[in-house]
Amino acid sequence: MIIDIHGHYTTAPAPLGQWRDAQVAALTDPVRAPDPAGPVISDDRIRESIETNQLRLMDERGIDVTVFSPRASFMAHHIGDFATSSAWARICNDLCHRVCELYPGRFVPGAMLPQSPGADPATVVPEIERAVRDLGAVTVNLNPDPSGGHWTAPPLTDRSWYPVWEKLVELDVPAMVHVSTSCNPAFHTTGAHYLNADTTAFMQLLAGDLFTDFPGLRLVIPHGGGAVPYHWGRFRGLAQALGRPEPEESLLRNVYFDTCVYHQPGIDLLLDVIPVGNVLFASEMVGAVRGVDPRTGHHFDDTRRYVEAAGLSAEDLAAVQEGNARRVYPRLDARLTAQGR
Repeated sequence: MIIDIHGHYTTAPAPLGQWRDAQVAALTDPVRAPDPAGPVISDDRIRESIETNQLRLMDERGIDVTVFSPRASFMAHHIGDFATSSAWARICNDLCHRVCELYPGRFVPGAMLPQSPGADPATVVPEIERAVRDLGAVTVNLNPDPSGGHWTAPPLTDRSWYPVWEKLVELDVPAMVHVSTSCNPAFHTTGAHYLNADTTAFMQLLAGDLFTDFPGLRLVIPHGGGAVPYHWGRFRGLAQALGRPEPEESLLRNVYFDTCVYHQPGIDLLLDVIPVGNVLFASEMVGAVRGVDPRTGHHFDDTRRYVEAAGLSAEDLAAVQEGNARRVYPRLDARLTAQGR
């Protein structure tokens, strides 16, 4: 089995975006507020949006299951306040749940959180509970920078985050550390802000003691870890200078990286530097990089090709494509096991 742990509903039907536009407009003109029940989207429209996009590509690329969460750039936590984000998260999470109910053998739900700049991180705990217990989410996407590129939030090691970590450990659910849209013109959303955040989150973890307090917490850093694998020696040297343990000792029992890296040398480097047990197959297909690479004739985000050409043993390849995901996402494993897989 091949499990893609990083998929987003980037192709959601138009009424979702129209509802969001109305919600944003209502921040300055309450008369334009949309129906709080959310947009009206039929099952047929959901099927059309999935079968011509993600599901078609999954079939073409031989991917069996995708962990499916709301579109990351649409989270846009910097817009409005907590109430704004709370309503938006509920609607987006419910829609991804519907996708997974329509295709229970192919999609498994992940969830976004109702974060907002300056809001106490603990305010997201009820949505974590709802998403996991009621919607069957096997993971959540956690934004380390709800301000959208201005980095006003405390580091992930700050005690203000502890209620979030406590809930994730209680529910035995990992979090993917994933930012959203950048509203800072200095940072392109997918080309800079996403990769900056991956790198920043890792450095925050390296400098702190989060996993001493939460040894059961599991965090996934997407997009191959940003600059982390490429600069592994820098991080080892910084750990030494800060009086910290080696990253392999202090972080790799809890921190994992995905394979959303869109060329062969990048995947080769990732798998050479990071232990195989800490790498999870992912593609983020129909995401930030959707084009065809003229050098190969294949889509940049067809990451299965790179992983299978990286020279892994059969055992290591199976771990990256399936086994690691089932270990890091126990609720995913339980769901697949219940399906006889």
